[in-house]
Amino acid sequence: MHAEDVTVVRGPRTVLRSLGFTVPRGRITGLLGPSGCGKSTLMRAIVGTQAKVTGTLRVLGHPAGHPALRTRIGYVTQAPSVYDDLTVRQNLDYFAAILAPGTAAAERRHDVDRVLADVDLTTHADALAGTLSGGQRSRVSLAVALLGAPELLVLDEPTVGLDPVLRRDLWALFHDLAADRGATLLVSSHVMDEAERCHRLLLMREGEILAEDTPDALRTRTGADTVEEAFLRLVDEAAAAARTTRPKETTR
Repeated sequence: MHAEDVTVVRGPRTVLRSLGFTVPRGRITGLLGPSGCGKSTLMRAIVGTQAKVTGTLRVLGHPAGHPALRTRIGYVTQAPSVYDDLTVRQNLDYFAAILAPGTAAAERRHDVDRVLADVDLTTHADALAGTLSGGQRSRVSLAVALLGAPELLVLDEPTVGLDPVLRRDLWALFHDLAADRGATLLVSSHVMDEAERCHRLLLMREGEILAEDTPDALRTRTGADTVEEAFLRLVDEAAAAARTTRPKETTR
């Protein structure tokens, strides 16, 4: 994935400001930054659901939103996308049928069983989605995104609200997907300790990319002990640079 001068303007507000970055294949790239900095807007632009995107944004060799990408990208939004009156398995079977119409029932069932195991919901397969906890519903949404073994997974804060054990297990799954299946993952979070689990980071603030590098390189560059400390130092550097370039007021 490669972006150049990607900009999104919503009304009077510029949500994304001339972003440029690269997301390498087969790796986990963390999109880190505070709530409201533009992470979700950028993810919608990548999957092709964000209106009025300017600049260049190529995904898996195609312009973002190209019809050829529909079965190659798995997307998880912050709000779980499941039908409460269907069981977990019925939800997955329904989305599997939409994703690959005409697929044999046995093949579809195998795919559903695989993703249920991936997100550790096999024992809840016959439970109504509406009876699940928030964390379990989030895992159903993740399972939907994993159907068909997509090449790119765009995950918008997939671990929010999960307990530490589930967070650990999901990050282990993410690394398995990248290492064993060759998937590319873009994972957003506002929790800085999750940055340490990523191969590469995009640090965002106020619609801009502050830095793009590995966690180790960012710590070395800023002389920080943690990615969170590195992020704060980069914020301070950006603020200081803005002050020095701001036109001075003239007096009469």
